Order: sequence, then C-alpha cells, then structure tokens
Amino acid sequence: MKRIVEIVPARPGWYARWRLSPEDTRCYPVSLWALLEEGDGSGREVVGVDCVGQWPGADDNEAGGVFVRYLFQTPDSGPPEDAEPPTTRQLRTTGPRLQPLTAP
Repeated sequence: MKRIVEIVPARPGWYARWRLSPEDTRCYPVSLWALLEEGDGSGREVVGVDCVGQWPGADDNEAGGVFVRYLFQTPDSGPPEDAEPPTTRQLRTTGPRLQPLTAP
C-alpha cells in the first residue's frame, strides 16, 4: 500500500488530460500534487489530483476516462481547448481529504 509523504498545492496552469473516447479528451485543472511512497519506502511517485478529485490509478475516477498526461499552459494563454470547469455532479465527496489535527 502506498502512503502520502507530502501534499502541495498546484500552481495555476497545470491540467490533467483524460481520454473519454478515441476522439474526445477533457482537461481539468490540477488542484494539488501528492508525493506517494511505497509502503516499504522503495519507490516514490508524484500524482496530481484534479479539481474533480481524480488522479491516475484511483478506483473511483469518472467512468470511461483514461488518464493521458499532465500539461502546463501559462495562465495568460488561457485554458486548453478541451478544458471543462467542473459541474456540481462532478464535484466529489470522496478522494483525498485533509483531516483536522487534534490537540494532544
């Protein structure tokens, strides 16, 4: 099992591109980057979590969507052509969540 080592917010301009069909892709802004580590500490990887709560390898990603790649567009150049703002339906209540700290 992997564990989260660090979470940092994504800078504006990062997008995760998903393939919905052979000719249709969709981009969502990346909200945060997470550094993951194997349980035995042997390997690390960085994954981006997009604004609808999806990340490569997640079990509850949007049905039919396959992760393609991350891309960067300078904020002054605007979003990619296939970027779509999330709808209320796409905003998830599952996925990574920060837990409140309790005082000892």
